[in-house]
Amino acid sequence: MNFQQLRIISETVKRNFNLTEVANALFTSQSGVSKHIRDLEEELGVQIFVRKGKRLLGLTEAGGELLEIVERMLLDTQNIKNLSCRFRHCEQGELIVATTHTQACYALPQVVVAFKTLFPKVHLVLHECNPREIKAMLVEGRADVGVATEALADVADLGSFPCYRWRHCVVVPREHALTQLPELSLEALAQYPILTYHEGIAGRSQIDRAFARAGLKPDIVLSSMDADVIKTYVRLDLGIGIIAPMAYSSLRDDGLHLLESAALFDMNTTRIALRRGYYLRGFAYRFIELCFSHIRSAQIEVWPHPPTHTDLQALAKHHPSRGVA
Repeated sequence: MNFQQLRIISETVKRNFNLTEVANALFTSQSGVSKHIRDLEEELGVQIFVRKGKRLLGLTEAGGELLEIVERMLLDTQNIKNLSCRFRHCEQGELIVATTHTQACYALPQVVVAFKTLFPKVHLVLHECNPREIKAMLVEGRADVGVATEALADVADLGSFPCYRWRHCVVVPREHALTQLPELSLEALAQYPILTYHEGIAGRSQIDRAFARAGLKPDIVLSSMDADVIKTYVRLDLGIGIIAPMAYSSLRDDGLHLLESAALFDMNTTRIALRRGYYLRGFAYRFIELCFSHIRSAQIEVWPHPPTHTDLQALAKHHPSRGVA
């Protein structure tokens, strides 16, 4: 048994049992991959994969249990490498953060600037994708840290904890009729075409839920992953926009007016997520620490799981400069 065989087992499942893709991913030949699998099955005396002719269709019962052990071994191998780097005071390498466009564009810039000042030799990779892709990247070990509002809570292979909370806001062209109302309501919003986020990102579910509770069916004429796209079409008077508040700036968004709408929508929680059991490099913990001035990296590491909301509230009492909503 060798690590190449273990990597092949793991990669075969990730590549949906396509040995050509496995070979390409591991820079080897398909015949070599097949031989490694046969050799391992002969050594163990069990069949790992279900076959139909030469094609692999899935894992056997034994293969399923083997995969869990293989993933732990590969994870711990990477953990050993990360641990050695930390004790050698490595301040170079790569940190992969998977996040949404809204977080990357509006919530993380100051964190990224501070991080790059501290670790100029670390290559920081920001993968902008939807929350489902962020979850997959974390679970598969293709990202170190995930930041998103959707999809990261209650995932068995991930530990996630609250980063900050926010409510949607409404933007309209200046002089829009809604600016004349003494108090905004969902009924008033439903009278106009609405531009907002795609389903599954940036708290869109909270928007849908608010209108459904009120018995209203909004006319959503355009949806986008990008708040800047939404604001562009609001300026063109295609409709009114419902976006995350950090995406609006009175200086940058000339021609738009922000309406007070906090009472209309439920609170959203943006979360940071990590893969359970994955030993991060020291600079990764520092990145997380920069997102939370009231958390210290050593405190994150000693928890058996990432902190809960209660944990964060307790920490905030010791570091009142940054409270937890």
